[in-house]
Amino acid sequence: MAHFSNQSAPKRIAVLGSTGSIGTQALEVIDTHPDLFEVYALTANNNVALLIQQAIYFQPAMVAIANDAHFFTVKEALREYPIQVFSGMESIAQIAAMDAIDIVLTAMVGYSGLWPTLSAVESGKTIALANKETLVVAGELMAEMLQKSHASIIPVDSEHSAIFQCLTGEPEQALEKIILTASGGPFRTKPKEQLTRVTKAEALRHPNWKMGAKITIDSATMMNKGFEVIEARWLFGLKPEQIDVVIHPESIIHSMVQFVDGTLKAQMGLPDMRLPIQYAFSFPNRIHSPWPRLDFATCTSLTFEQPDTEKFRNLALAFDALKREGNAPCILNAANEVAVEAFLNDQISFVQISDAIEVTLQKASFVIHPTYDDFVATDQEARIIAKEYISKF
Repeated sequence: MAHFSNQSAPKRIAVLGSTGSIGTQALEVIDTHPDLFEVYALTANNNVALLIQQAIYFQPAMVAIANDAHFFTVKEALREYPIQVFSGMESIAQIAAMDAIDIVLTAMVGYSGLWPTLSAVESGKTIALANKETLVVAGELMAEMLQKSHASIIPVDSEHSAIFQCLTGEPEQALEKIILTASGGPFRTKPKEQLTRVTKAEALRHPNWKMGAKITIDSATMMNKGFEVIEARWLFGLKPEQIDVVIHPESIIHSMVQFVDGTLKAQMGLPDMRLPIQYAFSFPNRIHSPWPRLDFATCTSLTFEQPDTEKFRNLALAFDALKREGNAPCILNAANEVAVEAFLNDQISFVQISDAIEVTLQKASFVIHPTYDDFVATDQEARIIAKEYISKF
């Protein structure tokens, strides 16, 4: 097993979105291996108290708060420490491009991660990608930029990390298709007609994973899996028909690859996001982790089902957007962000999330070869359409 015994200095890591679920677990990984990894920069959106606490503990060179209104609060709290403090999205995009940084972890939620991730790509960084919406919104643009720069992406999502691990060392032409596994979320066994009555508390109770509110709702609607399908298309250069989804309630097999000879390779482990985060940081090496191991004495069965796209329409909408390409996935993402926020604010029901997305996809302007400016305009237009639809309820 490879170790970093000859590594001269720790890898300097910028954690974009340090106060969220992925960000806090990434800091736990870094704290477990202080000889290998160092926090160089921390950024957050609004969680001032936790950002300040993290900055005092890890002593990064700099921190940035996206919301300008919190700048002086953070600046004052860190006055006695040798930490530079910035605010605004432009600052976060500039941090992502800094020469001193070895790895940029993009763990910001939703569309907000697009600009900093594109900045990191343009600067040729190694990117530990946890912000799937970047590839959902602008996958084609990202692919073009990656070809021109020396940047590399190592996926952090457990499913894409699994595919990445299964493909490492395999010839490109050997790949036939990939199979993304999905837990099915909290409503896997609930009849379709009962989904109109599910509560926010029920939707936020994921059976296997500990995640933030937005991604937990996306998991319950299966939009998260739809996003992962679109992300996989761009990460691994696949056609839509090369991507399958299978429901696997135990979340032990994180995803699989099928090769041209009929062989299947699966990556397995306990549902623990610290594992793919650590792998992204240490790649191409594997390093020891102190966390629990999969025990086949207690894990005695693995089950699989086909996804129900009539009950979980978001998965079907995501496949449709992927096949249309252009700015359709950008419309899908913007409408979903608005609809999920409305559901979390008790403005719409669970099933109306899909209704809002479907209407927005029908009404928003379609662009077949979008530029970055087109993505910005599409995001704004789709949000307006979705909000107008939701305001009727």
